[in-house]
Amino acid sequence: MKKVDLIIIGAGPGGYETTLAAAKSGLATVLIEKSQIGGTCLNEGCIPTKCFCRSAEVMEDIAAAGNYGIKTGPPLPDMKDIVSRKNDTIKALGESVAALLKRNAVTVISGTAMFIDSHTVKVVPPDDTEQTKDELIFQASHIIIATGSSTKPLAVPGNKSPGVITSKELLEIDHVPSRLCIVGGGVIGMEFASIFHAFGSQVTVLEFCKEILPNIDSDIAKRLRTTMKGKGVTVVTQARVEEIKAAPDGSLTVHYTHKGVTAQEVSADVVVSAVGRMANVGSLNLDQVGVTYTAKGITVNGNMQTSVPSIYAIGDVNGLCQLAHAASFQGRRALHHICGKADTLQLDVMPAAVFTSPEIASVGLTEETARAQGLEIRIGKSFFRANGKALAMGAPDGMVKLIAGTDGGIVGCPMMGAHAADLIQEITALMRFDATVNDLCEIVHAHPTLGEAVLDAARNMI
Repeated sequence: MKKVDLIIIGAGPGGYETTLAAAKSGLATVLIEKSQIGGTCLNEGCIPTKCFCRSAEVMEDIAAAGNYGIKTGPPLPDMKDIVSRKNDTIKALGESVAALLKRNAVTVISGTAMFIDSHTVKVVPPDDTEQTKDELIFQASHIIIATGSSTKPLAVPGNKSPGVITSKELLEIDHVPSRLCIVGGGVIGMEFASIFHAFGSQVTVLEFCKEILPNIDSDIAKRLRTTMKGKGVTVVTQARVEEIKAAPDGSLTVHYTHKGVTAQEVSADVVVSAVGRMANVGSLNLDQVGVTYTAKGITVNGNMQTSVPSIYAIGDVNGLCQLAHAASFQGRRALHHICGKADTLQLDVMPAAVFTSPEIASVGLTEETARAQGLEIRIGKSFFRANGKALAMGAPDGMVKLIAGTDGGIVGCPMMGAHAADLIQEITALMRFDATVNDLCEIVHAHPTLGEAVLDAARNMI
């Protein structure tokens, strides 16, 4: 048995960034990972998806080159090269993270971690089915669980038919499917719908809820749905998938009920399940130590502390916010608590982005959430079609929706448009420091820039 100050289970962004911070704080730390350094985000999620997004963006730019006075031929995607570029990016980033861990003298253990007691963890190596050796048992004053999440299965008959895949397999596909059906219109589903439409697939999205992106402000979600339909993507909301049938020629038919009444179907060559994610808790042996958890994830308090005081949980596994940067900052909160340090982190001011074309981003409350909380609010809107930079870019499809209380305090901001994922950071910073709409109106914005759309939304509220 080896004694250390801190054990961290899971080497995704939350896990490895917290490990690095702990090491810099002087804590002897062990990082345990059963699969790949970087976790889902680096290897199967955020980063590889963004690589595909970039390829799709280039495809769209080339296809639209004639609008800018540039003569070129129709672009053709080569999925083998696109996947290869994605893999090269993952490799480079993975090596960078590994080098950082090594430089900070972090002990990294490969294998599956499971609790023995509230301070002790044993590790089963990937290729070891025998009793764990003493040197693979670790004891620490504190333990942080950062095991992330996995794709939820599509629980319908035919879900294991050849051609029914998840986003993980889609990121390895060697061809562009002629007909692609995506079950689930959340972030993952809509990003891949945008990507593969650009690559040339005939895309159909089936979403169970009344609107795509259920957690996004309805004005923005509706606007994206309209945009996607205008491009040729079929989006069906209130669609409940009942069954997937495979034909002898390998084609698939997805049977679904629309609005609970009408039975309909869509034919596809590939069906992607994007119906959400579930916390990875199964192998941890949490019941053994009395850690409370639900189907959503491990229950934690504001310090990311579980029902067992020595054990913390950060990131997707606690079900609070399935974002890589949320995991990282939750890790900082947990580490601060372990070290007895106060902090001023505002984990409720959490920006999010959806990398569709155009992008979506948000921070704070949606209009629906604000009204549901009984807040009296004011709303200011601006549109990219009135922004000089957006028009020059050929990107007039976008809007900023600024939400403030009656005192002018900014409570939320959803937006859609070119570079929305970057633009949202200004509002995040303002909310972090309790700025008002009047404060925003007094900030000089360079011209011509997309940032002026944010300024205009504030001015339109005054």
